[in-house]
Amino acid sequence: MEVRRLQTSLSLKIITQFSVVVAATIILIVLNFDVIYPFYFENQLTNIGIAINSAILGLLIIGLGNILYHLLRYRREEATIAAFVNNVDSLKPDLMEGLPADSIVARRHATMLSIQKAHGEINHGALAAMLNADEATHFGLVRYINNILILTGVFGTIVSLSIALLGASDLIDSADASLGGMGLVIHGMSTALSTTITAIVAYGIFGYFYTRLNDVQTHFLSGIEHLTSVYLLPQYVRSGDDIVHKMGDLIKSVVYAADNLKATQELYHNSAMTLQQTITANQEQIDNLGAEMESIKGILREGFRLPPPEKEQ
Repeated sequence: MEVRRLQTSLSLKIITQFSVVVAATIILIVLNFDVIYPFYFENQLTNIGIAINSAILGLLIIGLGNILYHLLRYRREEATIAAFVNNVDSLKPDLMEGLPADSIVARRHATMLSIQKAHGEINHGALAAMLNADEATHFGLVRYINNILILTGVFGTIVSLSIALLGASDLIDSADASLGGMGLVIHGMSTALSTTITAIVAYGIFGYFYTRLNDVQTHFLSGIEHLTSVYLLPQYVRSGDDIVHKMGDLIKSVVYAADNLKATQELYHNSAMTLQQTITANQEQIDNLGAEMESIKGILREGFRLPPPEKEQ
C-alpha cells in the first residue's frame, strides 16, 4: 500500500463528483423550469406543499453542505499525511515540519510522544478505536439528515392525504361546496405526489454522497493506521524482536571494530619493523661514514705531507 497514492485520489475524486452533480442539477432545473414551476407552484390552494418541499430542499442543502465540509477536511488531512511521508523520505530531523498542529497526524504523533515520555505502553488498537470514535461524532448531523430525509416525503404524503380527505369530506357534507371540496382533493393528491418525488430525489442524491463520505472516512482512517504502523510505531515501540535485532547489530559492530583494531595493530607492527630496519641501516651507514672519514684524513695528510698522528703527539 502506497500512502501517498492513498491520500491523493479518493477525496478529490468525490469532491469533483460533488461539483459535477450540483452543477448538473442546477442546469437541469434551469432548463426545465417551465415544467417544474406549474407542478410545484401554480394552482396551489394552500402553502403546505411549498412549505414541505422547501423543508426537504433545506435539509438537502444543509446536509450536502456538511458533507462538502467533511470532504474538504479529509482532503486537508490527506495532504498532511502526504507531507509527513515526504518529510520521512527527505530524512528531515523534524517529521512534523510544515504540518498543521491541529491535524490528526500531528495529534497522533504528540499522543505517542507523550505516552513514551511517561514510560507507558503504546496500544495501537486503542489509539485506532479512539480515533474512530472521535471521527464518528463529527457525522451526527449528516446521519440525522440521512435518516429523516425520506421520512419528510412520507410526512408530506400523509399531510397531503389529510387535505384530500378534508376535500372529500366537503364533497360528502355539502353539494354547494363540491367545487371547493374537489379542488382540495386534487390539491392534496398533487401535493402528496410532489413531496414524495422531492423526497425521493433528495434522498437519492444525499444518500449517494453520504455513502461516498463514509468511504472517504474509511479510506483516510486506513491511511492513518498504515502510517502509524509503518513510520511511527517503529520509533516509539520496542519489542523483544527489536532488542534482538539491536543486539545483533551491536555484535556485528563489535566484530567489525575488533577486525579494524587487529588490522591497525598489524599495521603498527609492520611500521615498527620498518622503523627498526631503518635504524639498523642508518647505524651501518654511520659506521661506514666513520671509516670513510678516516680514509679521507689519511688522503689529506699524504696530500699536504702532514706527519702521522703519532708524530704529532
